[in-house]
Amino acid sequence: MDTEYVIVSEYCQKCHIDPEFILLLDEGGLIDLNVVNDESYLPVSQLKDVEQYTRMYYDLSINLEGIDAIHHLLKRVEQLQDEIFRLKNRLHLYESDEYPDY
Repeated sequence: MDTEYVIVSEYCQKCHIDPEFILLLDEGGLIDLNVVNDESYLPVSQLKDVEQYTRMYYDLSINLEGIDAIHHLLKRVEQLQDEIFRLKNRLHLYESDEYPDY
């Protein structure tokens, strides 16, 4: 468990973050904490997101509702970018050197 997860209390102490903030992110559904023997663990895969949320909250003074809205908008932008990429790839199937560009 120690290779895939970070202990929330240690992470918060090293990064000077209020542990309550991490718990609020979990309650809001922005991250998924694992609790074992009254100790909260954060998956390493979510550290990037937590760092991003922390900057929004502490540096930009964005509240949790705003962070949630931004999270959903960023996910939607990512989905749309993936869709554009797939559509461009499909379009290349129909493009040919025989036809001039209009």
